[in-house]
Amino acid sequence: MDKIPSDCPYPGCFFCVMKEANPSKRRSSVLKFFRELPSQDDDGQVLPISGLWNTAMAHPNDPEFINLGIFECMAALIWKGLKNRRWLSHDQNIYIPYYAAHIIGSYTMNMEEFAERAVNAGVIPPLVELLRGRLTWVEQRVAVRALGHLATYLSTFPAVANHAEILELAVQLASSSLEIVYSHFYQFADRRLGYHCDLLTRGMGGVEMESRKAEEWASQLQCWSLQLINCFAFKPEFIADICKPEFLAKLPGMWGGLVNENSPAGVGLLRTICQHKLGRGAIANSSGVIEALCNIARSSDDWQYMAIDCLLWLLQDQSTSHMVIDKVAPALVDLAEISALGDHKRLGDTVATVLEECIKLHGTKRSSIKSHAREQIDELLTSRQRLKLEKNMPKEDLHIKQAAALVVKLEGNSLFSSGDIAGAASKYSEALALCPMKSKKERVVLYSNRAQCYLLLQQPLAAISDATRALCLHNPLNRHAKSLWRRAQAYDMLGLAKESLLDAILFINECSQSNDPDLSLRQNKVPDYAERLVKKQMSAAWLFREAAVKHGGILCEGDTGDIFGQDVDDSEWETASESDMGNDGREEDENENEWKNDDHKKDLFDKSLAKEKSHGYNGLLAEDDI
Repeated sequence: MDKIPSDCPYPGCFFCVMKEANPSKRRSSVLKFFRELPSQDDDGQVLPISGLWNTAMAHPNDPEFINLGIFECMAALIWKGLKNRRWLSHDQNIYIPYYAAHIIGSYTMNMEEFAERAVNAGVIPPLVELLRGRLTWVEQRVAVRALGHLATYLSTFPAVANHAEILELAVQLASSSLEIVYSHFYQFADRRLGYHCDLLTRGMGGVEMESRKAEEWASQLQCWSLQLINCFAFKPEFIADICKPEFLAKLPGMWGGLVNENSPAGVGLLRTICQHKLGRGAIANSSGVIEALCNIARSSDDWQYMAIDCLLWLLQDQSTSHMVIDKVAPALVDLAEISALGDHKRLGDTVATVLEECIKLHGTKRSSIKSHAREQIDELLTSRQRLKLEKNMPKEDLHIKQAAALVVKLEGNSLFSSGDIAGAASKYSEALALCPMKSKKERVVLYSNRAQCYLLLQQPLAAISDATRALCLHNPLNRHAKSLWRRAQAYDMLGLAKESLLDAILFINECSQSNDPDLSLRQNKVPDYAERLVKKQMSAAWLFREAAVKHGGILCEGDTGDIFGQDVDDSEWETASESDMGNDGREEDENENEWKNDDHKKDLFDKSLAKEKSHGYNGLLAEDDI
C-alpha cells in the first residue's frame, strides 16, 4: 500500500487495505491482515470484522477471502474470545466471536467447497464451544447456524458427526432455546445486555423493537437447531439418539409461530424421522405425536403435506400400521378428496389406496381396527365405488339425484331455521348420500352446513371433520371462507390455538379479497369477531408463552391480570354467523361457540333466526349455505 488516507483513525486497517488499487498488493495485504489480526490487541478490530460480515452476507459465493485465510482467522478470533476474557471485555471486542461465527456460516451455506475449506481450517471445535454456551445465547444462535450448514454436505458431515456432543447439544438447544431467550433477555428489559440489544437492532431500536427481534432470533435459534438435528436424522445410526420420548413429544409444538414461517421446524424433522423404520416405531409409540400429526394434516398449515406423508408412511409400515390406524384413519379419510397439495399430485387417490391396503392387511384381524375407523374407511371405499358407477350413469339420472339432494338440503335449511339442529344435520347427511360425487360445489356446501350444525351441537371433532372435507373439495384448496371459520371455532373449542389461528387468518384473508356485494358495502371487510379470535389465539400460541408461564411472566388460564406485562382485553371473543357480514354491522343475538341446547340459548337462537327472516335471510342462505 503506497499511501494511507490521512483521515483514517486506524492506519493500516482493513478498510485501507481494501482501497488498494493494485490487485497483487491488495491480495498480499489482505493475506497479511488475516494472519496477523488474531494476535493483535489494537482497538477498533470489530469494525473490519463487521465489514467482513456484511461482505459475507452479500457475497457468500465469492472465493476471494476464502483463498486468503478468512476461516483460519475467524476460528482463531473465536478461540481468543473464549480464552482471553480480558481482551473480550475490552473496547467492542465482545462482538467479535459473534461476527466471526456468522461469517463462517454465511460462507458455508451455499458452497460445499467452502465448507470443506472451513473444516480444514479448524472451525468446528471453536463453534462447538460456542454451541455449549461458553458465551451467550446470541453466539449459540450463529454457531448452530454455521454447524448446520457444515452438516448439510456429504463431504463435511462426518467432521461434524465426529464431535458426538453436537447432536446432544442441538437437541437440548431445540428444546430449551425459547426459555433461554425469554429468561436471559426478553423477560426483564432493564437487565438486557447492551451488546445483545445492539446486535438485534443494530443500535436503532428501543425496548419494543428489541422484544420483537428477540422473538425472531429465538425462533431462528430453535429452527436452526432443528435443521442441524435433521442432518443427523438422515443417518439411521443417529435415530435412536434423536427419538427420545420427551423430545419427540415437543416436536409438533416447535413451529416458529408467525415469526419463522419459512421453516418446516418440528414437523419437518418428524418427516425425516418417519423415513426410517426405527423412527416410525418411536413415533408410533407416542400417541401425543400421532394426534398432533393428525391435527397438522387436517389444518391450513403450510407444512400440512409433511404431516400427511408421516401418517401415510406409518400406515404403510406393517410394524406400525396396527398401532396407529385407529387414530390416523379418520384424519386421512377426511383428506381423501384432495386433488393436489404442493408437489403432491392425486394425493387423495394415494390416501384412499393406502387405507384400502390397510383394510386388506388387517382383513383377517377385524379386531385390530376399531369399528369407528373401519366404518369410516368402508364409507370412503364405498364413495369411490359410487364415483366409478356414476361415470357410466346417464346424465339425466345424475341430474335427478342432484335435484333430490337439493330438495333434502332445503329441508335441512328449514329445520336449521326452526332450531332443530340435529334434524338439520341428519338431512344434510341424507343429501350427501344422494348428491353425485362429481358435484363438488354442492358437496362443499353440504359438508360446511353440517359442520355448522355440529358446532352448535358442541361436537367439535365432527365439525373439524366436515369442515376439512369441504376445504379439500373446494377449489382452490383450503380457501372456503365459511368452512375455515367453522373449523377455526372447532379447534378453539378443543384448545388447539395454532390450528385455530391459521384457519382464522386464512378466513380473514378470504374476507378481505371477497367480491361479495354485501361485504363490499362494509368499510371494514374483516369481521370484528374474527379479529378477536386471532388476537386470542396469537396470545395462546405466543412463541414465549410456555416459558413465560414457567417463569411467572404470564398468567395461566383462569387467572386474572396482565399478560406479559401489558394490559390485554380478557373478555371472551364472540363468534358470528357469516350472515352477520351481510347485515350492515347489525349486532348479532348469539354466540355460536357457546350455544347449548337449553331454553335460554334456544330462545336466543330463535330470536336470531327471526331477525334473519325479517331481513329476508340476508346472507344466511347465500349459495344455499347456512
